[in-house]
Amino acid sequence: MPSRPTGGLDSLQLDTPRLLLRLPRAEDLDAWDAMMVDEEAARFIGGVTARSLSWRALMTMIGTWHAHGFGMFSVIEKSTGRWIGRLGPWRPDGWPGTEVGWAMTRDCWGKGYATEGAAAAAEWAFTHLGWTDVIHCIHPANLASQAVARKLGSTNRGPGHLPAPYHESPIEIWGQTREQWRARSSQR
Repeated sequence: MPSRPTGGLDSLQLDTPRLLLRLPRAEDLDAWDAMMVDEEAARFIGGVTARSLSWRALMTMIGTWHAHGFGMFSVIEKSTGRWIGRLGPWRPDGWPGTEVGWAMTRDCWGKGYATEGAAAAAEWAFTHLGWTDVIHCIHPANLASQAVARKLGSTNRGPGHLPAPYHESPIEIWGQTREQWRARSSQR
């Protein structure tokens, strides 16, 4: 079982130069739902969903934090204060490993936000959760996420499988060990 953050969950946040990563809140629903009804943005993260399913997914993420002491963060763009995505440590039941994943609103693609936020989340998972390995479950056609994984220092480990209801979606497992992460970080 991972160690729980000290100081309570409400105070937990990660700051990067352009982003604030904080726990998801019920007030994130409208922006979360807007991302999940955008066909292109939702393409590789389960597809377009009804608002009721967006609500369930958001509540699941909030609950994951309270049950396990980790989950994906809500990503807030510092310059505007708006919710622009979700990313961070994630390990649902039956998942192929300890994942740091990301999903950003389409208007934020190509700005380096996913890499910036995922790097902070991976460091947090290695340091505070004690993870020894991080994976990224990426659809073979998702070239943008493959590029993010490469920038993080991860490599393609080959095909993988997700549990139902995502079991029919092809994925590749990208990842790296904590030692690889640390070695690469010391070279920067």
